[in-house]
Amino acid sequence: MGDTEIEVLTARDVPLGGPRAMTVRRTLPQRARTLIGAWCFADHYGPDRVAESGGMDVAPHPHTGLQTVSWLFSGEIEHRDSLGTHAYVRPGEINLMTGGHGISHTEVSTPGTTVLHGVQLWVALPDEHRHAARDFQHHAPRAFRVDGAELRVFLGTLAGDTSPVRTFTPLLGAEVLIDAGATVTLDVDPGFEHGLLVDEGDVSLDGTALKPAELGYAAPGRTTLTLANASDRPARTVLLGGPPFEEEIVMWWNFIGRSHQDIVEAREAWERASDRFGEVTGYPGDRLPAPALPNAVITPRRNPARR
Repeated sequence: MGDTEIEVLTARDVPLGGPRAMTVRRTLPQRARTLIGAWCFADHYGPDRVAESGGMDVAPHPHTGLQTVSWLFSGEIEHRDSLGTHAYVRPGEINLMTGGHGISHTEVSTPGTTVLHGVQLWVALPDEHRHAARDFQHHAPRAFRVDGAELRVFLGTLAGDTSPVRTFTPLLGAEVLIDAGATVTLDVDPGFEHGLLVDEGDVSLDGTALKPAELGYAAPGRTTLTLANASDRPARTVLLGGPPFEEEIVMWWNFIGRSHQDIVEAREAWERASDRFGEVTGYPGDRLPAPALPNAVITPRRNPARR
């Protein structure tokens, strides 16, 4: 496949959150592609009727070497973390949590939530910042119109709008709601690679059709991206981007490191409840235990070489 073509990444169903798991659709990482820019993880869930499924209830769990990005289309999630943050994830508002050296948190859908629907994303921290201090940021980006679409830019810059949320590498994150039957062409940074995740609608990216829950990958070099919606109702998409992340990473459970030993040390610290991850207060239940390590060395991963 040449760099001018759109690569289509399909999702796989994954249980999220231990014994009270809800099912999510995961498009990153996978064998064909580990990262898009520094975006290394993309879960897409819902619309999930909470009365039937039980909603989201993720007990205290740890993170290292990454930032988490929560973005909802409907519903509400209560967030608590070991920084002492008590916040809510609401539609159209970004919550970004930095778990560099170590953080722990909980995610629970609120009692008033009837339908839960959104994405959970991770960003890999570059080596020089992967032990960054705990941090939490919240931002409600404005909705604005371009020809054929409504945009909300939650990270980076698109169509003249810039998010104030801080990241450790250049990134783009935006919700793009394409009008029924419309086509929109967006100017983008040619140094970025991009991924378009389709939530709903009959969407194409630069002429390549994408089904709901699929992610279209566009290699660097493009100065524009053209999104089209052939359906008779608005189509919702999430556009991600960033310069290629050239470092190899090791991903296992909720940890990102650079070696198998990094993962071993993080897991041991979590299991002995060390200060590395702190403590989450206010959650009525036990913390999640770490799964057993595989009986093999966890090898670093990076994207396939560009052709």
